[in-house]
Amino acid sequence: MPNLVRGVNPLTRLVATFLVTTPILLTIDWLSAAVSVAVTVLLAPLCGMSWSRLVRAALPLWIIAPLSGISMLLYGKEGGEVYFSFWLVTVSENSVGLAGAIMLRVFAVALPVIVLARDIDPTELGDGLAQIWHLPSRFVIGAVAGVRMLTLFKDDWDSLARARRARGIADVGRIRHLATMSFSLLVLALRRGGKLATAMEARGFGRPAPGDRVRTWAVASHLRARDWWVMAAAVGAAALPVIIAVACGTWRLFGL
Repeated sequence: MPNLVRGVNPLTRLVATFLVTTPILLTIDWLSAAVSVAVTVLLAPLCGMSWSRLVRAALPLWIIAPLSGISMLLYGKEGGEVYFSFWLVTVSENSVGLAGAIMLRVFAVALPVIVLARDIDPTELGDGLAQIWHLPSRFVIGAVAGVRMLTLFKDDWDSLARARRARGIADVGRIRHLATMSFSLLVLALRRGGKLATAMEARGFGRPAPGDRVRTWAVASHLRARDWWVMAAAVGAAALPVIIAVACGTWRLFGL
């Protein structure tokens, strides 16, 4: 399967994600969000992610998007024909349109992140943040450690599931199982984060040292021609939904 983003700098992926998602955050019309979702789905195989893998990775969005849409449907700004009204709840023509637009925006913002931000190497990300963006070493080391810890969540979830099964407390309802597992994972992440912060502080990570500005690097981080082409493609993918929405007269800035 072709992968046009393989080998590009991790910063390029971050910039491309920002470029693609920012216009969607500025509007609440359904057309621009729908076009953005369509563009992301069509380009996903070219970025090394098959459609089946994309659907599996986006499964949580099918829960998050309806929850966002329902709140907007019931409590969104009134306008047009009113279909239902009871106390604080009013379902109108405008709130229905807003609900659909918000649900599409959840997919339009999250799908590019899933496609572009996956499989980012933490070490390469740190090299790019320090050498290209020249960010402070304390921030860079914290970002690298955080990204590396994210890769352990699945292993921690599996370990917790096996531990609960061995103790005979795994046969509970799905909702209760999800709640207890999520809380256990949160506790484990907080404990690991505290231990990691203490260990890094004890070893002097992030502390400025003489000659820090002229430090050497094991691997140099550069932006090559391919990185600029990927960012140019991201600009095009971000501009297309805006142009179509403006041309069709559906563009609606957030808050208006």
